[in-house]
Amino acid sequence: MTGSSLLINEIFHSIQGESSRSGEPCVFVRLRGCHLRCRYCDTEYAFNEGGRRDIASIVEEVEGHGCGLVQITGGEPLLQEPVHELMEELCNLDMTVLLETSGACDIGQCDSRVIRILDLKTPGSGEADRNDWSNISKLRCTDEVKFVIVDRVDYEWMKKVIADHQLPGKVGTILASPVHEQPAGSEIAGAPALSPRELAEWILEDSLPVRLQLQLHKFIWDPQARGV
Repeated sequence: MTGSSLLINEIFHSIQGESSRSGEPCVFVRLRGCHLRCRYCDTEYAFNEGGRRDIASIVEEVEGHGCGLVQITGGEPLLQEPVHELMEELCNLDMTVLLETSGACDIGQCDSRVIRILDLKTPGSGEADRNDWSNISKLRCTDEVKFVIVDRVDYEWMKKVIADHQLPGKVGTILASPVHEQPAGSEIAGAPALSPRELAEWILEDSLPVRLQLQLHKFIWDPQARGV
């Protein structure tokens, strides 16, 4: 292991709230910094908070939790090149490594053992024009694609993307997540959450091949709580 380092916002042990591993114990490594500004972002504190950690100490802390599932998240983790070294080290320890990344960064350099969760930005995010569509050709059957849905416009956009790019044949899971109610201070503060029931009914009506995803951690703990 080299002396490489990363800007880290937080490391914590919690219940996985999203993805096909929802409900499982998981160690989260949240990297600092993001170049996107999604209108509904729920981790704005990760933009600037945190400090530099060497990879050896990060791996040691993750190992100390005794959990075989780890998620690398942000912020946007792929903005920091040494994250690839971190993921490789964790894979070498026989951990299941999840990477949550926006659709705006190249996923092609990731270790083949990493399960990549590609968060394609919908029009409601305000960042849809930042999606790097070349990532679609790099997806594997072990990967997942996530859409955060703000409204019916986002839903119809998701349907078109799924069909145009034949996503069911490319990835193991397609996730559709209704946006949560926004806190005070956010760009769309006070905007109502999209009802999970409404999104579920749209999915059922269209027999859409997606997994409805609720942010489980926001139902277990306070939606604004950190480190969970």
